Amino acid sequence: MQRGDPVSYLAFEPGADVVSSDGQVVGKVEHVLAVPAQDIFDGLVIDIRTGPGGLRFADAEQVDELYERAAVLNIAAADIDALPEPAPAPGALESHGAEDTEGALRAKLHRAWDLISGNY
Repeated sequence: MQRGDPVSYLAFEPGADVVSSDGQVVGKVEHVLAVPAQDIFDGLVIDIRTGPGGLRFADAEQVDELYERAAVLNIAAADIDALPEPAPAPGALESHGAEDTEGALRAKLHRAWDLISGNY
């Protein structure tokens, strides 16, 4: 597989192959999750439907390199199914203090869900 030249997340296109750290193609990039105005790359929403699969979220820390035609993760193919699925934000929010604040990963998963569901 020809990966092409290295690219920034700003130029990276959905549809590219997703390659595990052990060299296996494990899916396709569905969405790039980023906040370009703040120069923040959050990660990738990956379609892993080679079987029942579905969508998974790879955090920016799990993305090793981006190329024109491929994203290389720093996790093995055997661990791809363990990646979290994008999730909708809760319908109603109540705040009871610091213990209820949304963690960074959960916020990213909710933003990914909004992006793929058209609510963004």
